[in-house]
Amino acid sequence: MIDPLRTDLVPLAILGGIGTYAARALPLLAPGADRLPAPVLAYLRLIGPAVLGAIAAANVFVADASLRVGPEAAAVVVGALIGRWRGSLLVGMAASVIAVLLLRATIAA
Repeated sequence: MIDPLRTDLVPLAILGGIGTYAARALPLLAPGADRLPAPVLAYLRLIGPAVLGAIAAANVFVADASLRVGPEAAAVVVGALIGRWRGSLLVGMAASVIAVLLLRATIAA
């Protein structure tokens, strides 16, 4: 089991925070950043969601350095499909939560 109070990853978290802040603060700190080419602006706009998606995927699909497929993985698929179908991140997240609750209750019963 991984110790939740490990301190060796604190520098990595700080660097991640600095990088995230820099990407978000770029339009405020660099005058004329809004005149960057459209692909660059789209790339900068998607950094945050991409990083959060990578963190979530690592927590859902990897356990003890091995691939894991469980209720959470199924809930990710359900949430992504419903969110895309309805065009709402909130609806997709709610569907994921409901799916994982139902699957855990069913599997544990």
